[in-house]
Amino acid sequence: MTVEIITIGDELLIGQVVDTNSAWMGSLLNDNGFEVVHKTVTGDKAENIVSAVNAAGCRADVILITGGLGPTSDDLTLHALCDCFGASLRFSEEVYVHIEKIFSRRNLTMNELTRNQALVPDKATVIRNEAGTAPCTWFERDGKVFVSMPGVPAEMKWLMTHEVIPRLKKRFRQDLYIKHETCWVTGYTESALAIELADFEKRLPSFVKLAYLPQAGIIRLRLSAYSRTSEEAETTLAALRKELGQRLHGQINPEGDKDIEVLVGERLRARGQTVGTAESCTGGAIAAALTSVAGSSDYYVGGVVSYSNALKHKLLNVSETDLERYGAVSRPVVEQMARGALRVLGCDYAVATSGLAGPGGGTAEKPVGTVWIAVAHGDDVVSNEFRFSNVRDQNIRRTVNMSLLMLLNEMRDRQP
Repeated sequence: MTVEIITIGDELLIGQVVDTNSAWMGSLLNDNGFEVVHKTVTGDKAENIVSAVNAAGCRADVILITGGLGPTSDDLTLHALCDCFGASLRFSEEVYVHIEKIFSRRNLTMNELTRNQALVPDKATVIRNEAGTAPCTWFERDGKVFVSMPGVPAEMKWLMTHEVIPRLKKRFRQDLYIKHETCWVTGYTESALAIELADFEKRLPSFVKLAYLPQAGIIRLRLSAYSRTSEEAETTLAALRKELGQRLHGQINPEGDKDIEVLVGERLRARGQTVGTAESCTGGAIAAALTSVAGSSDYYVGGVVSYSNALKHKLLNVSETDLERYGAVSRPVVEQMARGALRVLGCDYAVATSGLAGPGGGTAEKPVGTVWIAVAHGDDVVSNEFRFSNVRDQNIRRTVNMSLLMLLNEMRDRQP
């Protein structure tokens, strides 16, 4: 069955709020065998909502709508849906009692605007929202299903998980099995990787698609199978994934689609080893990435953000002479930062960065985007120079990714 998602709210159009609802819904729907074919964002105007709903009904079997169900004057979704389906709003005593219980439990006072949330379309099936006050409504027309849910993410997620997906599975026969296999690759530009895999793509079965998803310093490859049986999808993708691994050996992550910081943590924990960081141009971003993983205290000991040359010398014992002779963005300096971090932090591995994130500060010899990264372990240290772009945020993210990749590679080369 095909699905279109409609998210409603002026705040989504002007960028005040990021639409995370449709991304989460798309993933859940895909996992349950529903193919999302379109996503629409529309503002808080009844005529725009009507237009979006009617257009979606021509494209998909299931239309899922979030937003515009609150108690204020800009919440117009139910009025628009009444126009779409020739319905009228009626007062639901059952919904009202549910709202009263929620307000009582939270020690809040009911008012007229809250009471209006008990008004529901008379041509819809009402689904109780156990996570909030605004009810979910289910319409059917010409064999199509239209479901309206609150835009509050927690409420939408509860309804999707406990009510909408189970009801859709009962309503529609599942005749498509969707399976994805994702991995990430380094050392290629997107175009170079596409050229490398051109013949591989041409030989893909008709029910398999290959997508390129570039990130900072990494390209994720996603193989998607849309098959009639789970066996066909899983067997086919396993064979294709094996072929990719053989073809891109050394540049493809053999452990699937895990984030780099997760892989680093798993490797360190398995070995009983630790890592620390000495950061200049990344300003603590590597530390933030590592500590974003639950349980990272098992292996991340801490870090030094030595942004100034004075702190590089004072905290990490970087030579003042080398800072003057070679500059902060240089091999000698970043290697001394890594060695200094090993000594100061008492860790098994240390990662150090120094570079020109931009947008200013570059020279002909060292343009913006020049970054040095070093990884130290014991008496050994490896370092590499990178030339990224002139976009600051992108340079920082690329430096984080390449630093963690260098750390991973060092650990792979050193069997425990």
